[in-house]
Amino acid sequence: MTSSPTDSSEEQMKPFDGIRVVDFTHVLAGPSATYQLAVMGADVIKIEPLHEPDMYREIGNSAELAKEGRGTEFLSQNGNKRSLSLDLSAPGGVAVARRLIETADVMVENYRFGVMERHGLGYDAVSALNPRIIYCSLTGFGHTGPKARHPAYDVVIQAYSGLMAANGTPDSSPVRVGPAILDYGTGAHAALAISSALFQRSRTGLGQCIDVAMADAAMMLMSNLVVTTQSIGQTPPPPGNQHPSRAAYSAYPTADGMLMVGAYTLKQLQRLLRAIDRDDLAEEVANATAKEIGERRDEFAELLTDILATQTADEWEAHFNDAGVPAARVRRIDETLQHPQIQSRQVLQKSDTIPETGLQLKAPVAAFNFAHGGPALTRPAPRLGEHSHQVLSEIGYSDDDISQLAACGTVYLEENTSTPK
Repeated sequence: MTSSPTDSSEEQMKPFDGIRVVDFTHVLAGPSATYQLAVMGADVIKIEPLHEPDMYREIGNSAELAKEGRGTEFLSQNGNKRSLSLDLSAPGGVAVARRLIETADVMVENYRFGVMERHGLGYDAVSALNPRIIYCSLTGFGHTGPKARHPAYDVVIQAYSGLMAANGTPDSSPVRVGPAILDYGTGAHAALAISSALFQRSRTGLGQCIDVAMADAAMMLMSNLVVTTQSIGQTPPPPGNQHPSRAAYSAYPTADGMLMVGAYTLKQLQRLLRAIDRDDLAEEVANATAKEIGERRDEFAELLTDILATQTADEWEAHFNDAGVPAARVRRIDETLQHPQIQSRQVLQKSDTIPETGLQLKAPVAAFNFAHGGPALTRPAPRLGEHSHQVLSEIGYSDDDISQLAACGTVYLEENTSTPK
């Protein structure tokens, strides 16, 4: 008998329940990819050696959490994971990894080109061991091309890709985008690729090798600019906060701060003009083309500059939104975190408490909700080696075996009080 979709067990099931991911990633792009799988139910086992753990374990503004190896930067993309502290260079380290990989559905790594191959854990070796494995490698430039062997971080790819040159104004560009947008963008593309490969495998039975490049992710995140640049034969000048042809799709000062107006379409522009009691101009827009309105950009910009200065940004945001016009006061992140809209959603979920202050942290989980079995943060980011014994036991190692591996420094068990040799 087929179960009903409304059965409580099925309602609680997450998309990746029963999927095991062996996670050889560190810093941001890779961990953010595996984190997206973890919040959707995957059993993500993070692999790190004791002598060189994920550097983000020690980064953050809580000394106590950093001392635990769970700095605030680390918490943001490592919840729901388990930690196996394993040194691939130590005696038997690769053998342990291979045994774990035999039980896995997915393996993810973001080391420099060739590192995993030198350990005998490249795709060819891993797929021979586990033909159904989904093997995902994230690098700065991918596994092909003249820059395949070159190292990179988010800022390097921002510079290489043209993103910095596209940011700011003609007078201030190039300007780095503050948040690590390419790390997280790459992680999102990797999570999509892995999800797609898992679905493909459910239909074909075949494993897959995925080559994710941060530079390629940058192209995807700038798709419209990439196509526009080709079509006009040069890079458009960076617009800053002002659209070059749409005055109502720009930022303006108000009585107390900046307001970003997002009236991109002509219909939205008409609504905006009616909202500021300029029905006459709204009628002109109704009978004009986008090109004609673009030619009047300076006229509309002067009008908006004058009138928006008469009230506060919050007042204009409320007024325009009520009129069906996209607009928002330019906020800081701390302000946004306190806004009722964000608090009403499930994007932020309880993570850890700052020991020094007792402050409850909330980590971003996913940009979407499900009706049932959706993304959830159920376990804080692990301490280094917190689950080493548990994971090793699951793949067939006895207590004596585990003690020997710990004694020779191949694995680190968190409960050990002494550092392995």
